[in-house]
Amino acid sequence: MQIGEKVRVRRLREKVSDPVIAKLGKIGTIRDFKMVDGSGVGLLVEFEDRFATWFFEDELESA
Repeated sequence: MQIGEKVRVRRLREKVSDPVIAKLGKIGTIRDFKMVDGSGVGLLVEFEDRFATWFFEDELESA
């Protein structure tokens, strides 16, 4: 996956806040990469409403 790519949130692997749960199934754009807890790289995704948060790559799929 690359910066600028459109992605859909396909699953959530951890317990998260309600605003993030609301993005399940929604499409956003990858804006940046984020180093996470030593187990990999996260992807910062921004949605149409300007809400942005990061996800693990296996939580996303190309849209």
